[in-house]
Amino acid sequence: MLGNSDPNVRRATATVNGAVITGTDVDQRLALILAANEQKISPEEEQRLRLQILRNLIDETLQIQEAAAQEMTVTQDEVDQTYNRLATQRFGRTPEEMKTYLASIGSSPASLKRQIEGELAWDRLLSRNVEPFINVASEEVDDLYDRLQESRGTAEYRLGEIYLSATPANKQQVFNNARQIVEQLQQGGSFVGYARQYSEASTAAVGGDLGWIRLAQLQNPQLETVAKDMSPGQLVGPIEIPGGFSILYLIDKRQVGMADPRDAVMSLKQISITLAKDATQAQAKAKVDAFSKAVDAIRGCGEADAAAAKIGADVVTNDQIRVRSLPDALQQALLKLNVGEATPPFGSVEEGVRVLMLCGRDDPQVDSGPTRDQLMNQMENERVNRRAQRYLRDLRRDAVIDYN
Repeated sequence: MLGNSDPNVRRATATVNGAVITGTDVDQRLALILAANEQKISPEEEQRLRLQILRNLIDETLQIQEAAAQEMTVTQDEVDQTYNRLATQRFGRTPEEMKTYLASIGSSPASLKRQIEGELAWDRLLSRNVEPFINVASEEVDDLYDRLQESRGTAEYRLGEIYLSATPANKQQVFNNARQIVEQLQQGGSFVGYARQYSEASTAAVGGDLGWIRLAQLQNPQLETVAKDMSPGQLVGPIEIPGGFSILYLIDKRQVGMADPRDAVMSLKQISITLAKDATQAQAKAKVDAFSKAVDAIRGCGEADAAAAKIGADVVTNDQIRVRSLPDALQQALLKLNVGEATPPFGSVEEGVRVLMLCGRDDPQVDSGPTRDQLMNQMENERVNRRAQRYLRDLRRDAVIDYN
């Protein structure tokens, strides 16, 4: 149904309340996803992507049609403005350059603009038909705020989520799709890209990012249990929850209400030497030992440049380096240093050997956690998300959809 097609022959693959979705529409949206992920996929994965894209296009069509029926049509000017801003801010291109780029990857401005129109239409529908009817009592917020204050010192998580809804009839199919998404992510796929394309949660527009939350804010025992044992960078799923499946990605983790040492800003000097590529192991070891001994004798950053010159080492000064931006192994080593101390030598024969000397450190301020207003906004967003999922299910149920 969704195999190779001649772009000059626009053959319908589905008709949604009379609106035609063609194979070309699917191909061009697929090209956007493949370009975003920058990796080759198997024929089986491509076929699965095509089917998911068709479902997404059907949902977009229903959202656009519903907005029109509610006299909330998104204008072409609004779509063009968002498209131009996206081209400039995310891709660093002019609209004309963006058109050329999209053509080069097998897509088109029309495909991207259709996705934009669907997102704007859906946001407009939710803002009028859902959000005004969502209420969060101040007592609920106070109760959550008190519980969070009591949890100071416990873990706080920055999670990414891909949510796929399921019914008893399609539960196994959705589970299989979710498992294949996990496999693609484990092979290097972009979590943000897959979340934007597949997730049915309201966070899809921001790549599935839930922001910094406490586990109590998930309000789901299954997800709380899983997230509690995750490590930064870990991907878990699919996790069965009421109404479907979730895939969780732990972006980062910190202590609630406590300053995170990794947010410290450091001033560093990198002292490095090169090793002859034809040096024997004994020669390389001798040079590294001498380098290490010379570094140990340096009494602070004030002596670093002169001492390095004596041993033929290079010095590079790096100010305003946030510890969090460095590899994990270096983070741990640097956080143990006092000013004037250096890390153990690291590197290789090919890249050279270096140390990092700590010249200064600005420790982070204590995070007081979310305010009551922030908690209320989050609780409202969660309820809007649940209501939006029901709204979309109703649109699908009432639609007339023909497949070719």
